[in-house]
Amino acid sequence: MGLRDLLRQRLSLPVIGSPLFIISVPDLVVAQCTSGVVGSMPSLNARPAEQLDDWLAEIRERLDAHDAAHPDRPSAPFAINLIVHRSNDRLDHDLALLAKHRVPIVITSLGARPDVNEAVHAYGGYVLHDVINQTFARKAVEKGADGLVLVAAGAGGHAGSISPFALVQETRAWFDGAIALSGAIATGRAILAAQVMGADVAYIGSAFIATEEARAAEAYKAMIVEGAAGDIVYSDLFTGVHGNYLRPSISKAGLDPDNLPRPDPSSVNFSTSRNKPWKDIWGSGQGIGAVRAVQPTAELVARLRAEYEAAKEAVRAF
Repeated sequence: MGLRDLLRQRLSLPVIGSPLFIISVPDLVVAQCTSGVVGSMPSLNARPAEQLDDWLAEIRERLDAHDAAHPDRPSAPFAINLIVHRSNDRLDHDLALLAKHRVPIVITSLGARPDVNEAVHAYGGYVLHDVINQTFARKAVEKGADGLVLVAAGAGGHAGSISPFALVQETRAWFDGAIALSGAIATGRAILAAQVMGADVAYIGSAFIATEEARAAEAYKAMIVEGAAGDIVYSDLFTGVHGNYLRPSISKAGLDPDNLPRPDPSSVNFSTSRNKPWKDIWGSGQGIGAVRAVQPTAELVARLRAEYEAAKEAVRAF
């Protein structure tokens, strides 16, 4: 079974819940998977590093228990995000644990390395690499990625600036592997639109911040519910890599969202020793206008599924 087959056959809704830094934890991953979508989290969310072993075991045990109790609706596969940037001093440690627990899908970010891909393939896993343009997309595939996460304009966190229409079209012109599309997707209609454009699945993050299982501050969740596309600011100040952030959180930190300074290029740092001067600057994509309440993950996925089915019916009526 290839990655595209895995995504088509094991999901009840074509969605990957994107790995949310600090926010995604086993409770959210399990809730996503048992609702029929891929649940994911960054390996770096487990701190100290030894906690990752425990978390991966917990996720496996809880999903196995769900599958035993509900053979008619087995859980979706889960994914772990690895930061491949040279500053991540935990990469080798975390990769070894992913192999130990045979994590089905590994999402790599900020660099593409053949040795990482080979290590995942060795135990039967698949690699999705996130990219913002064709240069990075081609390099990722050349280095062995099984699929791509196309991070288009409007996505939360580290995001690109290219229209999803252009990004998917240009990628599909040469790549027939699995594609997940990220960028302001927060409704069932948008999930269907992603597929119509040529993606296999939608990659959704910000909507899952406002769920009960997410490890986010209540003020953060409230800001997501109250916000809209106009409340998002695109900047590379906070991590050294361009991303989208909530304007009110920037203002609360004492900064002018409309006059942010440029960072020192050497500020890109994903090591365990890095400080966190911007810990209260909160990331978000432009699709949050569709998020109207904090709710359990299962209810959010049910809403998206109902909207997705309604959108398919509406298209048939055209």
